Amino acid sequence: MQGHGYAAPPPRRPSTGVLVLLRVIFVAVALLSIGFLAWVATLRAAIVTRKAADWWIFAASVVVLGISFAFLSTDHTDDFSTPNGNTGMIILLLNAVACAGCYLYADIRHFGPYSTGHPTPPAPGMGYGYPQPPSPYAATLPQTPVVAVPSAPVPPPPPQRPAPARIDQVRAELDELSDYLRRHPGHADDNHEGGR
Repeated sequence: MQGHGYAAPPPRRPSTGVLVLLRVIFVAVALLSIGFLAWVATLRAAIVTRKAADWWIFAASVVVLGISFAFLSTDHTDDFSTPNGNTGMIILLLNAVACAGCYLYADIRHFGPYSTGHPTPPAPGMGYGYPQPPSPYAATLPQTPVVAVPSAPVPPPPPQRPAPARIDQVRAELDELSDYLRRHPGHADDNHEGGR
C-alpha cells in the first residue's frame, strides 16, 4: 500500500507579543541606524515569507544602499554638506523608511489572521457575526428526503371598494364638457373675449 504519507504540519505562528516585539526591533534597527542597516528588515521579511517578491525587495534595498554609499563616498566633508552628500543621505533615509514599511506590510500580511487559510476562532461571546467553517462531518450525514407539506389555502383578496361618488361626478362632468366641445367646434375661436 502506497500513500502520500502524513501532511506537513502548518508552521507555528508566534504569539502576538513576540510578533509585535520583533516588528518594533526590526523597524527600530532600520530607522535608528539612519538606513545603514535597513536591509536587515527586508531580509527578515524575505526569509519569513519565502516569496520571490520579498527577495527582490531585499535585493533592491541592498542596491539602493550601494547607490547611497556611492554618493556619500564622493563627499569629503564632515557633515555631508555638498549636493552629493545631501543626495546620498536623502536616498539612505528614504530607503530606511521604505524598507521598514515593506517589512511591516509583508510581516503583517504573512502572520495575519487569515493568512494560513484557517480563520482564527472568534472571541468568546462574539461568534454570532463571524463566518464559521463548514463541519467536516456534514458530508457524511445521511440525506433525508424532502417531504412537501401542503400549505394552508390562501384567502381570496378582499373585494374592491366602489369608487367614491365624487369621482363618478367628475367623470360625468368631463363627458358632458367633451360632448359640448364636439358640438360647438369653432365657438372658442369666434369668441375673442377669452372664453367668457
